[in-house]
Amino acid sequence: MAASSLAPPGVPMELHAGNRDRLVSALRAQLSASARPHRGLALLQGGEEQTRYCTDHLELFRQESYFAYLFGVQEPGFFGAIDIASGQSILFAPRLPADYAVWMGEIKPLSYFKDKYKVDMVFYVDEIAQVLQDRFSEHGKLLLFLLYGKCTDSGNYSKPANFEGIKKFDTDLSTLHPILTECRVIKSDMEIAIIQYANDVSSEAHIEVMRQAKPGMKEYQLESIFLHHAYMYGACRHCSYTCICATGHNSSVLHYGHTAAPNDRTLIDGDMALMDMGAEYNFYGSDITCSYPINGKFNSKQTIIYNAVLKAHNAVISHMQPGVKWIDMHKLAEQTILESLKKEKIMHGDIGDMMAQRLGAVFMPHGLGHLLGIDTHDPGGYPEGLERPKEPGLSSLRTIRELKEGMVITVEPGCYFIDALLRPAREDPISSKFFNWEEIEKYQSFGGVRIESDLYVTVQGCKNMTNCPRETWEIEAVMAGAPWPSRASSSSATTQNGLPKA
Repeated sequence: MAASSLAPPGVPMELHAGNRDRLVSALRAQLSASARPHRGLALLQGGEEQTRYCTDHLELFRQESYFAYLFGVQEPGFFGAIDIASGQSILFAPRLPADYAVWMGEIKPLSYFKDKYKVDMVFYVDEIAQVLQDRFSEHGKLLLFLLYGKCTDSGNYSKPANFEGIKKFDTDLSTLHPILTECRVIKSDMEIAIIQYANDVSSEAHIEVMRQAKPGMKEYQLESIFLHHAYMYGACRHCSYTCICATGHNSSVLHYGHTAAPNDRTLIDGDMALMDMGAEYNFYGSDITCSYPINGKFNSKQTIIYNAVLKAHNAVISHMQPGVKWIDMHKLAEQTILESLKKEKIMHGDIGDMMAQRLGAVFMPHGLGHLLGIDTHDPGGYPEGLERPKEPGLSSLRTIRELKEGMVITVEPGCYFIDALLRPAREDPISSKFFNWEEIEKYQSFGGVRIESDLYVTVQGCKNMTNCPRETWEIEAVMAGAPWPSRASSSSATTQNGLPKA
């Protein structure tokens, strides 16, 4: 295995303190706008450890994302509060039984968590009601702003904090969620530095997979190479999502890699691979897809489809800047792919008519990209007032927002040959006439291509945080053993953003 240039950075708790400051400012502005006093506490409950069904097997814990954003706490069972008037931060730690020290290690004193997480106060969870009553109720009954709202990606609702004695306090379930979600949409310099590091780890791991991929291997072996490199050299214990290691026809299954399709096919000479994998560091993630031929050489059909997707990927990136509507970027990607397919006689007819018929969604049924941060699909895609489109393809967009400086968003156009979509298109008398079905048949077992990079929106345009070979000749050279230049600006960007080496 090749040597790594990675040096895991330390993460100062100032990152999370800055996140808390942004929330307090936003809450105060909202309260002022509605002529409400700057009083009350934002109170969140952290994640709980879970066992596997009824057994005593503990799953590896990962903190709830909103709580991680504000407090950076790694351990389960915590609560956290922020006083809106003063900005003071309070953590409530679980009171652990004495035998914890035997099985799990040292029981840390409260002072340890105060120092580690750089908060103003720390108490025990069983003291929440008393502490809030004694310290924050001088103006009468204390108002608690609790986190409750819908995730527009999953349809699930966040869990509001609940503790013994909560009925003694007034609660607000509607204010905090949209404000905190909007805070997460715009990243600070420190957050960008961590996301950049996660990209550096993932980019390097993807390249290692490319170099080791050979016909006869199993898809899960490619997944294993990625996971090993990200953890061994990048100190990334968690991935942002379940790895998609699809080859051959499997690459037309958009979320391949799940338990019912477990990355277990044997790689065949002539296959395309679609590798969608991203490492997570200190809660912040990356989301990168590389597509390439398993044997290291693009054939003519692979070149046609790959370059169609790459052209769309590059066209979108060249147009990205603050104020641009994301739905327009999705349509640009669709149009670019359709133009390439028409040029290669796979489609025929007027591109405008194809777009009106939503034929781009036959080849790219998913959205162009999504917000990225502590979650792979970071929240904030559809704030109040934005409605999800209904048309094919557009309905899969995870956001239709205008781009803003400070957003991190993925650009992931794809072109797939999916039987479940091509069949109805062929049966439709209007749509069918645009397809050269004789050519389409040649791609029946092709699968698909996706190229995905993580982009940081800047005032000048955007910055590509991903550093993988993209041109066909670059990929072939790297797979043949040629060096791939490391990101020259990576270490300097890390230093400028104040993240010391771990």
